[in-house]
Amino acid sequence: MPGPLIGMVHLGALVGSPRFGNSMRSVVQRAVDDAVTLERAGFDAVLVENFGDAPFFADAVPPVTVAAMARTLSAVIAATSIPVGVNVLRNDAMSALSIAAACDASFIRVNVLSGTMFTDQGVLEGRPAELSRLRSSLGPDIEILADVFVKHAVPPPGLTLTQAAEDLCERGGADAIVVSGTGTGRPAEIAAVDEVRAACGRLPILVGSGARIDTIAKILQHADGVIVGTAIEADGHTTNPVDPERAVAFVAAAREASG
Repeated sequence: MPGPLIGMVHLGALVGSPRFGNSMRSVVQRAVDDAVTLERAGFDAVLVENFGDAPFFADAVPPVTVAAMARTLSAVIAATSIPVGVNVLRNDAMSALSIAAACDASFIRVNVLSGTMFTDQGVLEGRPAELSRLRSSLGPDIEILADVFVKHAVPPPGLTLTQAAEDLCERGGADAIVVSGTGTGRPAEIAAVDEVRAACGRLPILVGSGARIDTIAKILQHADGVIVGTAIEADGHTTNPVDPERAVAFVAAAREASG
């Protein structure tokens, strides 16, 4: 696992997406600025995600998105010295792994690695067999952080959280499991974290949404780490830049909680 504190770099709309503002240079500079702010605040790693590209493709993104993310990720990696990961929304794990391999990134996040989830993009299906084989050929050391019951989605009838976690742990090829709330910035239930821990205790468990300065101590009593974005961005809005004071305060609270 890259480290217990992973800060989000939420990218603005990339070239080719509906909300693109006609300047990739500005998108890249904002990403670099956010990543540098996170490193200076004491975060262990950063995760770059094409958050501004909504509405998202369900799986394979177009080549222009891959190119834009590779350009941005390379700039972030060049500007920082901590591990950098990538998530290609909504669920393009193959592109994420390819970008990571080409840019020397350390890890990827995959929203649906195995099984099926129902989302606003339609049905998302994991492709662990293809992904694991691609990783073997491109970058065996690239870690896979996999969501279980990913946010902004519902599982198929009858599937339990325990079953989904066991599949990720034993059959999906995940290196760490991410437990989130129902949506971006919404807190994960501690009971869900504990259930995943019981089902898959050999892998690190991360909380992937909703962590705040006032809740991080409790979260770290149950999880091995967090992925945080909204709480450390200006005014607590996900589309805003990372706020240096919020980021520093978050790290201080987490370190204090960890002893």
